[in-house]
Amino acid sequence: MDANIRKCEDELLFKDEVYKIIGAAMAVSNNLGCGFLEAVYQEAMEIELAENAIPFESQKRIQIFYKDRILTKEYIADFLCFEQIIIEIKAIKDITGIEEAQLINYLKATKLPLGLIINFGGKKLEWKRYANTR
Repeated sequence: MDANIRKCEDELLFKDEVYKIIGAAMAVSNNLGCGFLEAVYQEAMEIELAENAIPFESQKRIQIFYKDRILTKEYIADFLCFEQIIIEIKAIKDITGIEEAQLINYLKATKLPLGLIINFGGKKLEWKRYANTR
Protein backbone atom coordinates (compact mmCIF):
# COMPACT_ATOMS: atom_id res chain seq x y z
CA MET A 1 0.00 0.00 0.00
CA ASP A 2 1.22 3.49 -0.82
CA ALA A 3 2.89 5.05 2.21
CA ASN A 4 0.93 8.27 1.74
CA ILE A 5 -2.47 6.59 1.58
CA ARG A 6 -3.65 4.28 4.25
CA LYS A 7 -6.72 2.70 5.66
CA CYS A 8 -8.03 4.94 8.41
CA GLU A 9 -8.40 2.81 11.48
CA ASP A 10 -7.12 5.17 14.13
CA GLU A 11 -7.08 8.49 12.27
CA LEU A 12 -10.36 10.37 12.41
CA LEU A 13 -10.08 12.85 9.57
CA PHE A 14 -13.52 14.39 8.93
CA LYS A 15 -14.99 12.29 11.75
CA ASP A 16 -18.34 14.10 12.00
CA GLU A 17 -18.79 14.32 8.24
CA VAL A 18 -18.11 10.60 7.75
CA TYR A 19 -20.48 9.77 10.61
CA LYS A 20 -23.27 11.65 8.79
CA ILE A 21 -22.51 10.00 5.44
CA ILE A 22 -22.47 6.51 6.94
CA GLY A 23 -25.72 7.30 8.76
CA ALA A 24 -27.31 8.14 5.41
CA ALA A 25 -25.93 4.90 3.93
CA MET A 26 -27.36 2.93 6.86
CA ALA A 27 -30.78 4.43 6.22
CA VAL A 28 -30.56 3.39 2.55
CA SER A 29 -29.39 -0.10 3.50
CA ASN A 30 -32.13 -0.52 6.10
CA ASN A 31 -34.80 0.55 3.62
CA LEU A 32 -33.63 -1.23 0.46
CA GLY A 33 -31.56 -4.14 1.73
CA CYS A 34 -29.19 -5.80 -0.73
CA GLY A 35 -29.74 -7.01 -4.27
CA PHE A 36 -30.19 -3.85 -6.32
CA LEU A 37 -27.83 -2.35 -8.88
CA GLU A 38 -25.49 0.48 -7.91
CA ALA A 39 -27.69 3.01 -9.72
CA VAL A 40 -30.56 2.32 -7.29
CA TYR A 41 -28.34 2.91 -4.27
CA GLN A 42 -26.88 6.02 -5.94
CA GLU A 43 -30.34 7.55 -6.32
CA ALA A 44 -31.41 6.57 -2.81
CA MET A 45 -28.19 8.05 -1.37
CA GLU A 46 -28.93 11.33 -3.17
CA ILE A 47 -32.27 11.46 -1.37
CA GLU A 48 -30.73 10.63 2.03
CA LEU A 49 -27.85 13.07 1.67
CA ALA A 50 -30.24 15.86 0.70
CA GLU A 51 -32.69 15.06 3.52
CA ASN A 52 -29.82 15.13 6.02
CA ALA A 53 -28.42 18.43 4.69
CA ILE A 54 -25.14 16.78 3.73
CA PRO A 55 -23.49 18.84 0.98
CA PHE A 56 -22.82 16.64 -2.03
CA GLU A 57 -22.37 16.55 -5.76
CA SER A 58 -23.47 13.42 -7.57
CA GLN A 59 -21.44 12.06 -10.50
CA LYS A 60 -18.87 14.77 -9.82
CA ARG A 61 -16.18 15.29 -12.44
CA ILE A 62 -12.81 15.70 -10.73
CA GLN A 63 -9.51 16.72 -12.28
CA ILE A 64 -6.70 14.17 -12.32
CA PHE A 65 -3.12 15.22 -11.66
CA TYR A 66 -0.14 13.49 -13.24
CA LYS A 67 3.33 14.75 -12.34
CA ASP A 68 1.69 17.95 -11.09
CA ARG A 69 -0.06 18.45 -14.42
CA ILE A 70 -3.82 18.38 -14.91
CA LEU A 71 -4.93 15.75 -17.43
CA THR A 72 -7.73 16.38 -19.91
CA LYS A 73 -9.43 13.14 -18.83
CA GLU A 74 -11.42 13.42 -15.65
CA TYR A 75 -12.47 10.97 -12.96
CA ILE A 76 -16.18 10.84 -12.18
CA ALA A 77 -16.84 10.14 -8.52
CA ASP A 78 -20.16 8.66 -7.48
CA PHE A 79 -20.30 11.46 -4.90
CA LEU A 80 -18.14 14.25 -3.65
CA CYS A 81 -19.33 15.23 -0.16
CA PHE A 82 -18.29 18.29 1.79
CA GLU A 83 -16.10 19.20 -1.24
CA GLN A 84 -13.40 16.89 0.23
CA ILE A 85 -14.65 13.32 0.53
CA ILE A 86 -14.87 10.93 -2.43
CA ILE A 87 -17.67 8.38 -2.08
CA GLU A 88 -17.63 5.25 -4.21
CA ILE A 89 -20.85 3.22 -4.17
CA LYS A 90 -20.67 -0.53 -4.74
CA ALA A 91 -23.26 -3.33 -4.92
CA ILE A 92 -20.99 -6.37 -4.75
CA LYS A 93 -20.60 -9.36 -2.42
CA ASP A 94 -17.52 -7.98 -0.64
CA ILE A 95 -15.12 -5.07 -1.00
CA THR A 96 -11.89 -6.51 -2.38
CA GLY A 97 -8.38 -5.27 -2.96
CA ILE A 98 -9.46 -4.16 -6.44
CA GLU A 99 -11.97 -1.63 -5.13
CA GLU A 100 -9.54 -0.52 -2.45
CA ALA A 101 -6.78 0.00 -5.04
CA GLN A 102 -9.14 2.04 -7.22
CA LEU A 103 -10.03 4.35 -4.35
CA ILE A 104 -6.39 4.74 -3.38
CA ASN A 105 -5.56 5.69 -6.97
CA TYR A 106 -8.45 8.16 -7.07
CA LEU A 107 -7.17 9.85 -3.93
CA LYS A 108 -3.62 10.07 -5.26
CA ALA A 109 -4.71 11.31 -8.68
CA THR A 110 -7.17 13.93 -7.39
CA LYS A 111 -5.16 14.99 -4.33
CA LEU A 112 -8.34 14.87 -2.24
CA PRO A 113 -7.89 14.04 1.46
CA LEU A 114 -10.44 11.28 2.13
CA GLY A 115 -12.36 8.54 0.38
CA LEU A 116 -15.06 6.06 1.34
CA ILE A 117 -16.14 2.86 -0.34
CA ILE A 118 -19.71 2.03 0.62
CA ASN A 119 -20.94 -1.42 -0.37
CA PHE A 120 -24.65 -2.25 -0.32
CA GLY A 121 -24.30 -5.67 -1.98
CA GLY A 122 -23.34 -7.89 0.94
CA LYS A 123 -25.53 -9.29 3.67
CA LYS A 124 -24.98 -6.08 5.62
CA LEU A 125 -23.69 -2.61 4.83
CA GLU A 126 -19.92 -2.55 4.45
CA TRP A 127 -17.71 0.52 4.26
CA LYS A 128 -14.03 1.37 4.26
CA ARG A 129 -12.30 4.68 4.71
CA TYR A 130 -8.96 5.81 3.30
CA ALA A 131 -7.00 9.03 3.83
CA ASN A 132 -4.52 10.71 1.54
CA THR A 133 -1.81 11.90 3.93
CA ARG A 134 0.13 13.99 1.43
